[in-house]
Amino acid sequence: MAFYAFYVVAIIILILHFTGWLKRNNLEWVVLVLAVATFPAVLLLR
Repeated sequence: MAFYAFYVVAIIILILHFTGWLKRNNLEWVVLVLAVATFPAVLLLR
């Protein structure tokens, strides 16, 4: 269940990134955190 919740959050972050909302609010670092968290999430949550 946590694996699917991670992917829902990832999709929301990507949508906010491509719409420019993250850049306007100086939250582009969230995309980098998502990229770093993806590998452990796939290994540990699956």
